[in-house]
Amino acid sequence: MLLDLATLSPGRAYRFLTSAVVPRPIAFVSTVSPAGARNLAPFSYFMGVGSKPPTIAISIIAREGRLKDTARNILDTGEFVVNVVGEELAAQVNLASGEYAPDVDEFALTGLTPAPSERIRPPRVAESAVSLECRLHRCFEIGEPPLDVRLIVGEVLVAHVRDELWADGMVQVDKLRPLARLAAGSFAPLGRAFVLERPKVDEGGRPLG
Repeated sequence: MLLDLATLSPGRAYRFLTSAVVPRPIAFVSTVSPAGARNLAPFSYFMGVGSKPPTIAISIIAREGRLKDTARNILDTGEFVVNVVGEELAAQVNLASGEYAPDVDEFALTGLTPAPSERIRPPRVAESAVSLECRLHRCFEIGEPPLDVRLIVGEVLVAHVRDELWADGMVQVDKLRPLARLAAGSFAPLGRAFVLERPKVDEGGRPLG
């Protein structure tokens, strides 16, 4: 089968991409509006970008030509928290994904606990094992309304990591038990992890062994 994505409707293109680009980590993003209204929402177009400065990226698609609360809050305040999602938070993450009005507080809706951040105003999710306090680094506008995208690049200022997950300078993924997003309403646990060593090369870039 050959798919020409230019011939697909935006909805069908989205459905295809979310089924092909899998699994995807989930950024559970907490923000506050300039007036102080809290917002909490999940996004699975999420990735790491670089380490100097340490940066992550989240893609937020507009809803019927309007910015989602998360994107608007980030652009208005320049601050947000990415809370990493473990399996135990699946139900709350799904509940927070609804298309709620801006005055709905998803912390209260889901029963999750807002915990103070160190350097920014938006609270983090206390139940999340890893939370990244971020400052807006850059925003890229992609596409045209009503489905235009804000690609948010954030600089990670401070990380909160649950003590039992930390070893050898890393988060222990088997203890984190991250939740992945698939297509439609599907999610998946980490599953079996295995280690492969990167190929070794000589000074000229030729393979060794």
